[in-house]
Amino acid sequence: MITQFLEDLENRIDVDVEEDLLCQWNNFLDGKQKTGFFSPNRKKQDPSSLEWPKISINDALEDFDLMALSQLAGCSDALAGGSGAIMNVRANYGTGILSSVFGAEIFVMDARLKSLPATRPLRGGVDTIKKIMDSGVPDLNTGYGERCFAMGKHYCDLFADYPKVSKYVRVYHPDLQGAIDICELLWGSELFVQFVDAPDLVHSFLKLIVETYIQFMHMWDGIIPSRGGHATHWGMMHKGHIMLRQDSAMNLSPAMFDEFIKPYDQQLLSEFGGGAIHFCGKGDHFIENLSQMQGVYAVNMSQPECNGMEHIFRHTVDKGIMLTGLRRDTAEEAINRGRDLRGRVHCW
Repeated sequence: MITQFLEDLENRIDVDVEEDLLCQWNNFLDGKQKTGFFSPNRKKQDPSSLEWPKISINDALEDFDLMALSQLAGCSDALAGGSGAIMNVRANYGTGILSSVFGAEIFVMDARLKSLPATRPLRGGVDTIKKIMDSGVPDLNTGYGERCFAMGKHYCDLFADYPKVSKYVRVYHPDLQGAIDICELLWGSELFVQFVDAPDLVHSFLKLIVETYIQFMHMWDGIIPSRGGHATHWGMMHKGHIMLRQDSAMNLSPAMFDEFIKPYDQQLLSEFGGGAIHFCGKGDHFIENLSQMQGVYAVNMSQPECNGMEHIFRHTVDKGIMLTGLRRDTAEEAINRGRDLRGRVHCW
């Protein structure tokens, strides 16, 4: 079934249009836009003559072709609407990929919720964490790890006979979260007590998570090599190779950010040539600390209403760090009050 949809994409991809879009993104990332905000578009719309099926998230989790079809539907929508999103797909197994590799139980949501799976915290508290550390880096082909690698290979096989799809549809790395997020997923809410009661154990566990993260990413890169100095995530391009999540950081003070997040995310950024950082919720209390890490080229944040945006702008765009996927009304409000965004904000 998927062949006809791959052929549909191959026939609709216009090389000139895609090259123009890539040029727009590259100019933005190279700082060639000096004012306002960046909101790219394709030069034309190209709707499909096919009716692309709606694939349930739960069905996609169990079938590689359905996973690919569900992801490629977003690429078809980008062409049809003439959007400025880079066409991209991923092994879409939710936030618990790396935690499942460590043995966390996968929890698949009810299909009607249309939500990706997650994992449950490990049972046993400190004793379980110590046992995991004694075992060292886990087998990466456990949990959702095996499916991620297999899905990456499946994309390569599917795209092999379609040169334009291969070139212009990018396979971006799975959602591995960030070191602190994986630590919380595995340890559960007890982690916030252990920051105080057993900080050395937390540090040791974070070191193991980072080592595992690095090995996982290198294995992924062996399947889907990096495309030079740029990567895409959610249709947005950024410099560097990795996208880290710091959702757990909203619960920590700036001092705790420096102790329990900064050194570990810095190690990952340094290992993979820099990249972008995403956080949900409130982040204005740690954004200055985040901006001090080397290789942070972009920040993707949700819920600007939870943040003092002037403080965010001072420690991102004023320092040469791009803001990607910012809500358009937030950017427009800033411009209307005379705030210079320096051409470093992307909005849809």
